[in-house]
Amino acid sequence: MVGKLREMKLKEAADKVEQGVLETLTYMHFPREHWTKIHSNNAIERLNREIRRRTRVVGTFPDGHSALMLVCARLRHVAGTHWGNKKYMNMQHLETQTDMDSAVS
Repeated sequence: MVGKLREMKLKEAADKVEQGVLETLTYMHFPREHWTKIHSNNAIERLNREIRRRTRVVGTFPDGHSALMLVCARLRHVAGTHWGNKKYMNMQHLETQTDMDSAVS
Protein backbone atom coordinates (compact mmCIF):
# COMPACT_ATOMS: atom_id res chain seq x y z
CA MET A 1 0.00 0.00 0.00
CA VAL A 2 2.82 2.40 0.86
CA GLY A 3 4.46 1.57 -2.46
CA LYS A 4 1.26 2.38 -4.37
CA LEU A 5 0.97 5.73 -2.60
CA ARG A 6 4.58 6.56 -3.48
CA GLU A 7 3.94 5.57 -7.14
CA MET A 8 1.00 7.97 -7.15
CA LYS A 9 3.42 10.68 -5.94
CA LEU A 10 1.67 10.92 -2.57
CA LYS A 11 4.84 10.89 -0.48
CA GLU A 12 3.31 12.55 2.60
CA ALA A 13 0.37 10.12 2.67
CA ALA A 14 2.77 7.19 2.29
CA ASP A 15 4.88 8.50 5.18
CA LYS A 16 1.79 8.86 7.41
CA VAL A 17 0.65 5.32 6.63
CA GLU A 18 4.13 3.95 7.23
CA GLN A 19 4.52 5.78 10.55
CA GLY A 20 1.02 4.94 11.78
CA VAL A 21 1.01 1.20 11.20
CA LEU A 22 2.28 0.26 14.67
CA GLU A 23 -0.07 2.72 16.36
CA THR A 24 -3.01 1.41 14.35
CA LEU A 25 -2.30 -2.18 15.39
CA THR A 26 -1.88 -1.42 19.10
CA TYR A 27 -5.24 -3.01 19.87
CA MET A 28 -3.73 -6.39 18.96
CA HIS A 29 -1.68 -6.34 22.20
CA PHE A 30 -4.95 -6.84 24.10
CA PRO A 31 -6.87 -10.13 24.39
CA ARG A 32 -8.78 -11.08 21.24
CA GLU A 33 -12.09 -10.78 23.14
CA HIS A 34 -11.52 -7.02 23.46
CA TRP A 35 -10.62 -6.28 19.84
CA THR A 36 -14.16 -5.53 18.69
CA LYS A 37 -14.71 -3.14 21.60
CA ILE A 38 -11.38 -1.33 21.28
CA HIS A 39 -11.47 -0.60 17.55
CA SER A 40 -14.61 1.49 17.96
CA ASN A 41 -15.62 4.17 20.40
CA ASN A 42 -19.38 3.67 20.09
CA ALA A 43 -20.02 4.67 23.71
CA ILE A 44 -18.40 8.07 23.23
CA GLU A 45 -20.13 8.58 19.89
CA ARG A 46 -23.49 7.75 21.47
CA LEU A 47 -22.84 10.22 24.28
CA ASN A 48 -21.87 12.92 21.77
CA ARG A 49 -25.09 12.30 19.80
CA GLU A 50 -27.11 12.59 23.00
CA ILE A 51 -25.46 15.90 23.92
CA ARG A 52 -25.85 17.21 20.37
CA ARG A 53 -29.54 16.30 20.40
CA ARG A 54 -30.10 18.14 23.71
CA THR A 55 -28.23 21.26 22.62
CA ARG A 56 -30.12 21.44 19.30
CA VAL A 57 -33.41 21.53 21.19
CA VAL A 58 -32.28 24.67 23.00
CA GLY A 59 -30.98 26.25 19.82
CA THR A 60 -29.10 29.35 20.97
CA PHE A 61 -27.44 29.67 24.34
CA PRO A 62 -26.99 33.06 26.02
CA ASP A 63 -23.35 32.23 26.77
CA GLY A 64 -20.88 29.36 26.85
CA HIS A 65 -21.49 28.79 30.55
CA SER A 66 -25.14 27.83 30.01
CA ALA A 67 -24.17 25.38 27.26
CA LEU A 68 -21.56 23.86 29.55
CA MET A 69 -24.13 23.54 32.34
CA LEU A 70 -26.50 21.66 30.03
CA VAL A 71 -23.74 19.28 28.91
CA CYS A 72 -22.61 18.69 32.50
CA ALA A 73 -26.20 18.00 33.60
CA ARG A 74 -26.52 15.42 30.82
CA LEU A 75 -23.22 13.80 31.81
CA ARG A 76 -24.35 13.64 35.45
CA HIS A 77 -27.59 12.00 34.35
CA VAL A 78 -25.76 9.41 32.25
CA ALA A 79 -23.30 8.69 35.06
CA GLY A 80 -26.16 8.17 37.52
CA THR A 81 -28.26 5.81 35.39
CA HIS A 82 -27.83 2.22 34.30
CA TRP A 83 -26.49 3.51 30.97
CA GLY A 84 -23.49 5.00 32.77
CA ASN A 85 -22.94 1.84 34.79
CA LYS A 86 -23.03 -0.59 31.88
CA LYS A 87 -19.77 -2.49 31.56
CA TYR A 88 -18.30 -2.04 28.15
CA MET A 89 -15.70 -4.82 28.38
CA ASN A 90 -15.16 -7.88 30.50
CA MET A 91 -11.92 -7.05 32.30
CA GLN A 92 -11.28 -10.63 33.44
CA HIS A 93 -9.47 -11.26 30.15
CA LEU A 94 -6.94 -8.57 31.02
CA GLU A 95 -6.55 -9.87 34.57
CA THR A 96 -5.75 -13.38 33.36
CA GLN A 97 -3.30 -12.01 30.80
CA THR A 98 -1.58 -9.92 33.51
CA ASP A 99 -1.40 -12.99 35.75
CA MET A 100 0.15 -15.01 32.90
CA ASP A 101 2.67 -12.24 32.14
CA SER A 102 3.66 -12.13 35.82
CA ALA A 103 4.15 -15.89 35.95
CA VAL A 104 6.45 -15.79 32.89
CA SER A 105 8.64 -13.02 34.34
